[in-house]
Amino acid sequence: MARIDLNCDLGEGAGQDAELMPLITSANIACGGHAGDATTMRDTVMLALEHGVAIGAHPGFVDRAHFGRRELTMAPEDVRRLVVEQTRALQEIASRCGGSVGHVKPHGALYNMAARDVVLARAVAEGVRECGEGLVLFALSGSVGARVAEKLGLRVAHEVFADRTYQPSGALTPRAHANALIEDEVASIMQALRMVREGRVRATDASDVAVRADTLCLHGDGVHAVEFARRIRRAFEQEDVKVRRFGE
Repeated sequence: MARIDLNCDLGEGAGQDAELMPLITSANIACGGHAGDATTMRDTVMLALEHGVAIGAHPGFVDRAHFGRRELTMAPEDVRRLVVEQTRALQEIASRCGGSVGHVKPHGALYNMAARDVVLARAVAEGVRECGEGLVLFALSGSVGARVAEKLGLRVAHEVFADRTYQPSGALTPRAHANALIEDEVASIMQALRMVREGRVRATDASDVAVRADTLCLHGDGVHAVEFARRIRRAFEQEDVKVRRFGE
């Protein structure tokens, strides 16, 4: 039977965390880089524990003016340190709250750069490994970042997106492009179902691209994020797709 983990980026100030948390299985919590602080980390961790949701670190470039979505030039060692510092900040807070961090998902530009750049991918993976060998890395399905992390011995959850279009290479269409986002909710749900059940997605050139769908990203900052989360979870249940935390 098909199964999928539903992850969402939270603790970023969108104001919908309490409504989204019961609908997901993994929370990627902003660690004070692109968004968040000690208070929001603690509050989001406590909310995740209340609903039995897996706790994950969501490190990003320290660039709040651009919400961590602007690509920055950083030395690999600085990227590794960024991942370590932000992940450990959340680990300390989670521990004090009686929980633990089980995965790491880079945010925004850091995520996209590590998905295609071997050197940055290795820096991210090394940072994750330094924070605990049992940590899972959430990485774009089939990407350079996923392959590099697996070669380093990390456990990887291959991530797919319901509301983003794909390039023939398997990369996400950059947000700067007009067709980067799928606005139609029905089309998004159909794309998600196909990726989970068939392991394929239709690219912008109409070709089919193979994907591995371990976890599906639900963006938590959209106006209709909560309703979309409800609809996509209901669709999975109706199609006998089990919604479970990654690894369960």
